[in-house]
Amino acid sequence: MNKKKIRFAVIGCGLMGREFASAAARWCHLTKDIPAPEIVGVSDVNENARNWFTDNFDSVKYSTADYRELLAKDDIDAVYCAVPHNLHEQFYVDIINSGKALLGEKPFGIDKAANEKIMQAIKENPNSFVRCCSEFPYYPAMQTMINWFNEGKFGKILEIHCGFNHCSDMDPNKPINWKRMVKFNGEYGCLGDLGIHTQHVPFRLGFKPKTVRAHFSNIVKERPDGKGGMAECDTFDNCTLFCTTLNKEGDEIPMTLETKRMCPGSTNRWFFEIYGMDCSARFSSDDANAFYYTSSWGKEQSWNRIIIGYKPMLPTITGPIFEFGFTDAIQQQIAAFMLEYSGVKVPFGLFTPEETVLSHTLATAALKSFYNKTVEVID
Repeated sequence: MNKKKIRFAVIGCGLMGREFASAAARWCHLTKDIPAPEIVGVSDVNENARNWFTDNFDSVKYSTADYRELLAKDDIDAVYCAVPHNLHEQFYVDIINSGKALLGEKPFGIDKAANEKIMQAIKENPNSFVRCCSEFPYYPAMQTMINWFNEGKFGKILEIHCGFNHCSDMDPNKPINWKRMVKFNGEYGCLGDLGIHTQHVPFRLGFKPKTVRAHFSNIVKERPDGKGGMAECDTFDNCTLFCTTLNKEGDEIPMTLETKRMCPGSTNRWFFEIYGMDCSARFSSDDANAFYYTSSWGKEQSWNRIIIGYKPMLPTITGPIFEFGFTDAIQQQIAAFMLEYSGVKVPFGLFTPEETVLSHTLATAALKSFYNKTVEVID
């Protein structure tokens, strides 16, 4: 199948930039006629990072430390951008103003003010196509749970829980990086870096936060600076948001959203739990090819494990008996972007710019709640 190609620039050639490229290189894995991303330009201040792309992709014509050179190219249609949060405002606004489509990493601005500038650029460029990354909802087991919700299987919803937990920082001797510094990561800390992962499914299912009571933790306050000394860690390691939201009946119900970089036993655990009067279900990326459910009638309750296997939203060559993983979820996310960009509606779309506004509104209210020890209303 000779698939249409959309010419991409990758701005930010680190881990996630390479993941994007790896997914693009495996486009034959998808069986649906989905336009293929072709990487023609890369930008990063680190030349070695750029060289990985030029060494592995013959399609790359442009390699530069100045991303604006790529934005001036007529043979680039879209940009995947993965840079530190403090750069989002300038980079994303420039990309949007250039007329190129944008698939950007979260949180779409280091703070609410930066997010507003990005949204203003979108408003001033009404034909722009912009989406925010969030791959975990594309696990087939999670997609099945979403389908169950849309079919009404859970009945009246009682509560929602979602979280994204790491144990990557449990070693206090791990050297500091930009995600531990406010000037690069932002005051939200782990909430800014991981929060959208916990919000995509609840927001999309209609569970918008009405109030929030937040707790943030700065557990390790300094780390090795890589130069023989110590550097201050002035961002939050862990965060839990105790929210209220409304179910379809209009009842106020609890919703917790947690993001943790110091969570013992959680290498990279994303989870979603939904509890209803007729049925309840829970999914964890620790058991990525299945989810648990229980019927809620009667006195006796038991959790049942249903194996979904490799049955993604967008079909691939892989048989359903095999296992689905993180890199597969990234490819499904990118494929969904390609279809949406091409005007094709998908069953579950990417996080939208409008949803990033709600995300920043929630995060700003959460900080206020924590510092003032109050319950904040989300406008």
